[in-house]
Amino acid sequence: MVTPTPAEPGLINFRRWSGVVPAEDGVTTYLDPFGTETTTWPYTRWTSAEQEIGFPATQLVPSWTASAPKGSWLRVELRARTATGETTKWYDMGRWAEGGDDIHRTSLPGQGDEHGDVAVDTFVATRPVTAYRLRLTLHGTGAAVHCAGVMASAVPGRASVPPSAPGEGRGAELDVPPHSQRIHAGHHPQWGGGGEAWCSPASMTMVLRYWGRGPEPTELAFVDPADPCPAVDHAARDMYDHSYQGTGNWPFGVAYAGRYGLRGLVTRLRSLREMERFILAGVPVITSQSFKEHELPGSGYSTRGHIMVVTGFTAEGDVIANDPAGPSDETVKRTYPRAAFENVWLRGTGSAGIVHVVHPPGIALPPSEGNW
Repeated sequence: MVTPTPAEPGLINFRRWSGVVPAEDGVTTYLDPFGTETTTWPYTRWTSAEQEIGFPATQLVPSWTASAPKGSWLRVELRARTATGETTKWYDMGRWAEGGDDIHRTSLPGQGDEHGDVAVDTFVATRPVTAYRLRLTLHGTGAAVHCAGVMASAVPGRASVPPSAPGEGRGAELDVPPHSQRIHAGHHPQWGGGGEAWCSPASMTMVLRYWGRGPEPTELAFVDPADPCPAVDHAARDMYDHSYQGTGNWPFGVAYAGRYGLRGLVTRLRSLREMERFILAGVPVITSQSFKEHELPGSGYSTRGHIMVVTGFTAEGDVIANDPAGPSDETVKRTYPRAAFENVWLRGTGSAGIVHVVHPPGIALPPSEGNW
């Protein structure tokens, strides 16, 4: 456990499992919440040992990379132990498949009870929890889990965050291809409202292309050949959460990257000093932030929630980001003042430093104090 400095968004613990081997077999029925028929599925299941967090946590977020092609799907569940020793029920944290042939990929609303509730992709505890179990159930045939993890955090509700001093990442920048969400305006509105809302698919596509990964031309046949970047439409379709009615489900984004041989996780970072470590390791980081236009100079817009890719730092320590809100690919690359960016990204009234990290298995992540 790490004691936070004033610039850190509370306590964070991340645990990852690799090469998950199912240990229980059975058969179950399933009624898709967006379907009309009950189907029968053979399944295999893995349940983790109870994982001690090390502090009273208020939020848990699972993430995974897996294979779930046609004829299979994955169910992810969490159970927690409260600080007073009570054990919660199993909360359903997502039903996921690569495509849409067998089930509708979805989060599950309406699970709230005295211990907490699930807000799309996050278990939010009513009272702090100190341990948890993760349960993964593979339905059908052909599915496999490559890695899975859970991020536990205690997020303070502070409205502002003092900036960190620039560190060793000053002047480092990664060559991440720029992709604008705006040039997809009006495309496939059935997936979260179309390109105007596709900051998450556009950001994930940028990172996939940085790593030389992504869908093959045969996977893009459904997209208009005149589309400026069919891979963004593909990501929007296959990251879409039918309950949330959007493409911003964080674990679904990581799972999408896993289809193309990458490993990934959802966690929180404590400061831009930690972000600098990833850039120096050659790993771009996908961030989430909300702000009024004046709070992030140079943005030119306000947002209640927006995704972008941090690709480097200027010599002065300001943030270089590929911001998909740019009206064209040529305007995606932005430089944002360090203090302003760090504040809108880390403050507890926003996303409190949450990030996607996706990388090839052979690329090592930088040293961590326990949050990745």
